[in-house]
Amino acid sequence: MFENAPCAYITLLPNGRIQRVNKTLLGWIGHTAEHMGGKRFSDFLNMAGRIYFETHIAPLLRMQGSYDEFAIDMVTAAGEPLQMIANAREGRDAAGKALFTRLALIKATDRRRYERELLQARDVAKTNLESERETSELREQFIAVLGHDLRNPLASISAGARILGREAKSDKEHQVIAMLETTVLRMAGLIDNVLDFARGRLGGGIALDRNASKLLEPVLHQVIDELRLASPGRLIEAEYAIDVPVDCDRSRIGQLVSNLVGNALSHGSSNEPVRVRAVTEDGLFRLSVANDGEPIPEAAMAKLFEPFFRGEVRASRQGLGLGLHIAAQIAKAHEGRLTVSSTREETCFTFVMPLRQRSQDHVRHEHQS
Repeated sequence: MFENAPCAYITLLPNGRIQRVNKTLLGWIGHTAEHMGGKRFSDFLNMAGRIYFETHIAPLLRMQGSYDEFAIDMVTAAGEPLQMIANAREGRDAAGKALFTRLALIKATDRRRYERELLQARDVAKTNLESERETSELREQFIAVLGHDLRNPLASISAGARILGREAKSDKEHQVIAMLETTVLRMAGLIDNVLDFARGRLGGGIALDRNASKLLEPVLHQVIDELRLASPGRLIEAEYAIDVPVDCDRSRIGQLVSNLVGNALSHGSSNEPVRVRAVTEDGLFRLSVANDGEPIPEAAMAKLFEPFFRGEVRASRQGLGLGLHIAAQIAKAHEGRLTVSSTREETCFTFVMPLRQRSQDHVRHEHQS
């Protein structure tokens, strides 16, 4: 059992010299028992292993009496390193004097190679991750800068359209000016979505300027009127029952409504109205946008609020696929939630956020004073 064990055995004398070696180790390293007998164990280690064994393993072995699973490289008769994993035990007499040391060794070539490959794979993955993060940040910074720089020429187009509108005389001229203005509104919405998406990915999130002292209804009216102008021939019905102040960012809520109504106009039935309803009830602000038409497929429901997701949409309303994602982020920033239900009768997006009672009381006091 000793000679032909599946692992190598070495017995050392107290002075560290080899007393006995089994055939398994001799077969691995190519030396003879006569050649190894009487020599120090460290003589058959490479330089690094020799230093490690003499300065670290041997002293601890003397103190502890054992040392488990240390890696060490022996040198074969051909001068090649042989990677090993070793366990060592000292035999001592009743007085604690060392009598011998036994080492059990197993080949660790595959294991050490596997460990090195794991470390290399980890380093490669870390490098790739850092590179991807840098690339992602650069890409999103580029998007943010591009979106910001697009505002200036868009503002010039809008101003030019207004000037031309004051001098337009024929119906054709008024029609072209109206088309320019609606295009500017749509482009502004796309730029806003791109900027918000870039800010969110760069860690800034959706910024809010909440104010409960100003009415929300005028903003909703303005957004709906702009969408009616941009979608001639489409009917948008709006119903508001906002009885208490709403502590929100009015422009962001307007953006949310614009995105939801724009989505309903794109996907809803063209001969049925889009229905917008905003109410305050039971301590909540609830806003819904509903349309008739084909229900949303089950496969698409789970992806609706993901960035760049677009379902089947009319060619005239192709977008970036950011509208619903930005709307959901605006809802989240208001400690609210945007949900969707879709049946053959109706598809309805609903935004619900809590009303801040403290803010409401403060606002009521301001109005009374």
